[in-house]
Amino acid sequence: MTRGQGLQRVVTAAEQAFAEADLSDAARAALTKVFDRLKTIHPAADVMAEDLPVLSLLPQAVANLNGQAPSLQSLGEAVQDLAPALGWSTRKSVGPTASAGFAQAHANAVLIGPNGLEPREDVWVGLSLMAPHTRYPDHDHAPEEVYLVLSDGAFLQGDADWLPRAAGQTVYNTPWSRHAMRAGDQPFLALWCLPV
Repeated sequence: MTRGQGLQRVVTAAEQAFAEADLSDAARAALTKVFDRLKTIHPAADVMAEDLPVLSLLPQAVANLNGQAPSLQSLGEAVQDLAPALGWSTRKSVGPTASAGFAQAHANAVLIGPNGLEPREDVWVGLSLMAPHTRYPDHDHAPEEVYLVLSDGAFLQGDADWLPRAAGQTVYNTPWSRHAMRAGDQPFLALWCLPV
């Protein structure tokens, strides 16, 4: 069995970009689990996407990777090429920490994982896109998580101050740690991986 060319291109580019990133030991261990599991390919599925206006910002988010490391540019191009096939949707539970207008100002897509192009339960790989000045709500979950930041923004973990993160940097979230992210003046794009 082989993975679809577009999805495999994103996986390969993501693995290369993560390999070039400055990673904590915990993030490196989590990503080893992710990419080891991705060596086993599951059957593909068709997904249904919502028509979301925020997706019009994806080309700008990808264009902002011009001048970054070649691995990040390759990942951005692969994401943009695959974007029309993804099941983009909005987060249904928002809560009081989300910015005003959050429902219209963000989109998430699962590439690999439940309801993704490659449905499976052992690993999740996805994308989050947000309009400028959008704050994602505080949330937590059982699996650990590693983000690869593809646009400048900031991340919140627990009670710490907001941590600025630039394209090419990573963020590691421990299991059940409260976290959030926010966009600055430009559209925000990040890829996330969870070994489940």
